Amino acid sequence: MRTQRGMALITVMLVVAVVTVVCAGIIARQQLSIRSSANQLHVRQAWHYALGGETLAKAVLKRDLREDESRPPIDHLGELWARPLASFSLDEGGELSVRIEDPSGRFNLNSLVREDAPSNDAAVAQFRRLLLGLQIEQPYADRLVDWLDADQEPNGGYGAEDNQYLLAKPPYRAANRALADVSELRLLLEMSEVDYRRLLPFVSALPADTSLNVNTAPARVIASLADGIPLSTAEAVVANRGKQGYRDLEAFKRQLQGLDLQGQAIALGSQYFQVISEVTVGDRRQILRSTLQRASDGKVFVIARDLGQGGITPTPIEEVEQ
Repeated sequence: MRTQRGMALITVMLVVAVVTVVCAGIIARQQLSIRSSANQLHVRQAWHYALGGETLAKAVLKRDLREDESRPPIDHLGELWARPLASFSLDEGGELSVRIEDPSGRFNLNSLVREDAPSNDAAVAQFRRLLLGLQIEQPYADRLVDWLDADQEPNGGYGAEDNQYLLAKPPYRAANRALADVSELRLLLEMSEVDYRRLLPFVSALPADTSLNVNTAPARVIASLADGIPLSTAEAVVANRGKQGYRDLEAFKRQLQGLDLQGQAIALGSQYFQVISEVTVGDRRQILRSTLQRASDGKVFVIARDLGQGGITPTPIEEVEQ
């Protein structure tokens, strides 16, 4: 009788142990499910808040065009869109910040190749001057032309086509099309991280026919417009823009003392803008980079979105070194 009682007690203890383990597993799984659901909720919230920032930027750009009485419109860094926008407080201690930038004020990498010609000689020369000003010695201009054009003939003595890229590990091919994003520069033959970081604040990837907005361009890019423009002169040109920018191209050209700018596509306004919407919700941080096109009739279109970029504007590497 005592043996039967002992066996019954052991059986009960085993059942209790098994039930305890099962319950602990269910509770742990339930906690994981709750946490996963909360994370997914924060992801969706952050995404929609970021889209809200994009919508706000659209409204700001539309308002800017309505208030600009000049035709074609003039865009400069003293306008509302270029000023820092106040951050918005969100639920659970979150925050939304929106910033609008003008990529038309940077050198357009896609301008090196035209549809009606193998390469744009003026743009290639400008890119070489920009590389020289940044103390970059690699022949990236020739290699970028080959990356953009549709043929398989190397450009000059330093170009690179599929036969060079197929020797890499892993092998790959030249794109033979326009850049969709500046980050594609990292795929150019022998492009180093240091050189890429030097270039990043001064270049963009827009449609090939986009003109450079001299009212938002930094001094380094203006110095690359023609031979013989020292950086100090370009800095003076930027300073003389004032709060309202240049009102006509002749006023800008006079600042460069009659230097030859033939073949350079320059303008006083922009139709492409980049919006950086940075959202913090709970433990989630979301950054949405939207490329917008503002048409002459005031309509604003989203032509690209990117969730894989940082929210901090790249700083010129020489400033970091200083």
